[in-house]
Amino acid sequence: MKIAHNDPDTGRVQTVAEHSIATAEMAEGFAVSDLKILAYDMSLLHDIGKYQKSFQEKILFGKKARVDHSTCGAIEVKKLFSNGAASMIAQYCISGHHAGLPDGGTRSDNIDDPTLQGRLSNSDRFDDYSDYQNELHLKTINDSNIMNLFKCAKTKEDMIECFAFITRYCFSCLTDADSLDTAKFYTGREDTELQSDFQDCLAKINDKLSSFQCVTELQKARSILQQQVYQKIDTDSEIYLMNMPTGSGKTLCSMKFALERALKTGKRRLIYVIPYNSIIDQTVAVFEELFGESARILRHQSSFCIDDTDCDEDDKIQLKNVTENWNAQIIVTTSVQFFESVYKNKRNKLRKLHNTANSLIIFDEAHMMPTEYLQPCLRAVSFITKLLDSEAVFLTATMPDFDALIKKFSLSSSIITELVTDKSSFTSFQKGSFVNSGEISEEKLLQEAGQNPSALIVVNKRNTASRLYDKATGERFHLSTYMSAYDRKRTIDNIKSALDRLYMDFPDLTAVPDDRKIIVISTSLIEAGVDLDFYTVYRELAGLDSILQAGGRCNREGKRKNAVIHIFHFGISSKEVKNNITKGLMERYGDISSAECITEYYRRLYEFNEESIKKNTIAYGCTGADNIEFASYAQRFNLIESNTVAVAVECDGESAALIEQLKITGYTNHRKLQKYTFTVYEHELQELIRQGAVAEYGGVWCLTNPDYYSSEKGITFEAKDYIL
Repeated sequence: MKIAHNDPDTGRVQTVAEHSIATAEMAEGFAVSDLKILAYDMSLLHDIGKYQKSFQEKILFGKKARVDHSTCGAIEVKKLFSNGAASMIAQYCISGHHAGLPDGGTRSDNIDDPTLQGRLSNSDRFDDYSDYQNELHLKTINDSNIMNLFKCAKTKEDMIECFAFITRYCFSCLTDADSLDTAKFYTGREDTELQSDFQDCLAKINDKLSSFQCVTELQKARSILQQQVYQKIDTDSEIYLMNMPTGSGKTLCSMKFALERALKTGKRRLIYVIPYNSIIDQTVAVFEELFGESARILRHQSSFCIDDTDCDEDDKIQLKNVTENWNAQIIVTTSVQFFESVYKNKRNKLRKLHNTANSLIIFDEAHMMPTEYLQPCLRAVSFITKLLDSEAVFLTATMPDFDALIKKFSLSSSIITELVTDKSSFTSFQKGSFVNSGEISEEKLLQEAGQNPSALIVVNKRNTASRLYDKATGERFHLSTYMSAYDRKRTIDNIKSALDRLYMDFPDLTAVPDDRKIIVISTSLIEAGVDLDFYTVYRELAGLDSILQAGGRCNREGKRKNAVIHIFHFGISSKEVKNNITKGLMERYGDISSAECITEYYRRLYEFNEESIKKNTIAYGCTGADNIEFASYAQRFNLIESNTVAVAVECDGESAALIEQLKITGYTNHRKLQKYTFTVYEHELQELIRQGAVAEYGGVWCLTNPDYYSSEKGITFEAKDYIL
């Protein structure tokens, strides 16, 4: 009897055979039909290295020696099966089931190289592990079923990308099953799904939609657009495009469509993917209030801490467990979390990939997929919908030509359906006109903005926002990521209250005294997920999507005529491609919010970046399945710019306690601390270090001099002046 796990507290043991068979059966249950045998066999072999004498001595007698047990299964697969796709997939998955999927490497690699080829070299270094043959019985891997999955691949690049995706998917089935069976042995807890009642949720959303009036022109236009979507609920497709203007009820409409499709097709999960944490806060609040107890929503985002919820300890444990593998029926997560669950190589990321199968996935603000990673993002969606029996909805008010983009950068065989084909009612949602105000000085900008009852100024740089705030007078507010998330939320709440008081005291917004006029100066963070309504908006020249998003904060309720969004610049020549494209379009189009202008903007943007888009894939420069760079590509795949650093700051009693704990022990609750951090660039951090304003504790930078931070502006990079 060979031991896989032992519990020193209870004396209980789990044999290698027990663990291997349980893992194999679970992985087989996770896998889609064409991959079930492969998932079973490779999971059965994943721990055969534990049959080695050296491993048994380590686990039984506590010998402090490193024993490589992961490579043995990969070596055995290579011996037992032909060197086809199934064998290669199993070799990658088994060898990396602890350390992560490795790079393929080359035949010249040796045991000092952390590649698959390096791991497989010099197989004589392992103890005999052949005893597994007496206890574990394979179903025999073969390529026939697996090759069915490659029919969608038309080019060599498609084949490599498809192989890489299937490998990660099989790795997900293996590692999740391995983790769950191991956890069950040590804790005795079964993995339970976080369940929701789709039928009840649909009934509640229908009640909500039917309660809306349909009297005004705007309300009628909203109903027309939504009915176009609902009329295609019975249309089978892989990817649906839902182009709906801001204010047309996109969120509820998309969720109703998703629930209807899930009930019709038997989809197991709804996954709502959102680009920003701030939008998630608002979206989850809408869903929780609407669905009540009918839905238990899994919220997976970096800024959310389960410990902050009101649920009891058992529910918190379940939430933490299902967060690791997305074993929930309704999931709301970020774009970063979703796409890292496809393209990273570690088990803690990839464990959840297999649970994207048989799902309805909504990509809110789909146009915000980062340009440099457009191809891998589109490929991920195509493979999940093509191979895993899932469906996707691309939801946005500024829709690129995703049909053409998917056919060009992803799978040409993808089945795509446009849900809103008649866009004639879009004009009903135009609540303001966009005016090119040209070059302006900071002083003139503030003077003009200050003449309005309320004005929002959105600029491209944080130091510009800080400088304008210092120059502004009257009731003023500042927003940027120089402030902690805690202070940003507090400021947004204060802005809402100030606007509510203004509109209550001056409903027609005339004769507003200067001391009651409101100016908000912000970076682009205010452009999404923040429901604020300003009399006018000033937006510094930027990408067209950002300008249109900023415009959505102007006359948001559509109660005023002749509302204006001013587009300006400070006379400094911009090197940003997006800015220059927008500048050219403003000269050509009278209405830059038109569907034609939006399509032209994205066409130019993606054409300009086409070469870099094609380079940023795992298949680029790869010659075949045996040398795919799983680990290296995972390091390169970063949807968020990595040249910024988070710095923690004391904002209240909780943050002070967390930072104090960090100073004393070197450890704290990082999720709780996240909302008390601001971000700076590397060179800005170096300046703070030079001035002695920050220190590092437990790998976290903390502001040590409070004079460098204010709750209104955030970090200032210089201490306050004192007069003695």
